[in-house]
Amino acid sequence: MSMVDELKDLGANVDEAMQRFMNNAALYEKMLKKLPNMMKGTQVMDAIEAGNIEGAIETAHTLKGVLGNLSITPLYEAYTDIVTLLRQNNADKAKSILAESFPVEEKVIACIEKYQ
Repeated sequence: MSMVDELKDLGANVDEAMQRFMNNAALYEKMLKKLPNMMKGTQVMDAIEAGNIEGAIETAHTLKGVLGNLSITPLYEAYTDIVTLLRQNNADKAKSILAESFPVEEKVIACIEKYQ
């Protein structure tokens, strides 16, 4: 099984991503391998808890874009909701969705790191 196959099993729409990357699997995998550091370095929850909603929105929005480009669909959808909720001043619901997404994030990161 390959990284791409494992990501498919985790809900990534790899076929869509490959179209976006003009079927350049090497480029797609290169970009995927940058994701763990971005995800680990992200402190959306800390920003929310510190009351830095603007910072949380900015970081979540950046991640949403990257996850969308890579077609990591479950996390893209979660961060889309998180950004919307934060903009609506619903930090509690955003934190709930963020917490629910952590196990998926961990699996995606572990999958990618396994192939680095």
